[in-house]
Amino acid sequence: MNELILLAINQEGQAPGGTLGALMPLVLMFVIFYFLLIRPQRKRMKEHEEMIKRLKKGDRVVTNGGLIGSIHALTDGELTIDLDGKTKVRVVRSQVNLYAASGDAAPAEKGK
Repeated sequence: MNELILLAINQEGQAPGGTLGALMPLVLMFVIFYFLLIRPQRKRMKEHEEMIKRLKKGDRVVTNGGLIGSIHALTDGELTIDLDGKTKVRVVRSQVNLYAASGDAAPAEKGK
């Protein structure tokens, strides 16, 4: 009788695939999560940072808030955007979403 109880306890304690088999679904989920979410987001952030560095006076921009205008002045952290010739707005540099170089007609997303 005692032998049957010990045999049942030993069989319940062992996982069918061992420890590696139990961790494989978690590892697989992380790999999928990385390639579908983390990696593309990092790429978009890098492209946005490069676009922010390329801004110069006279470029036409669209902000995340929807303001459309041309850059009047630049500092390290801010832009002054000329909206209609009379109105100038200070905007945090990282809030620029799209831009077109000075010679282009309308703001367009670069690199896409």
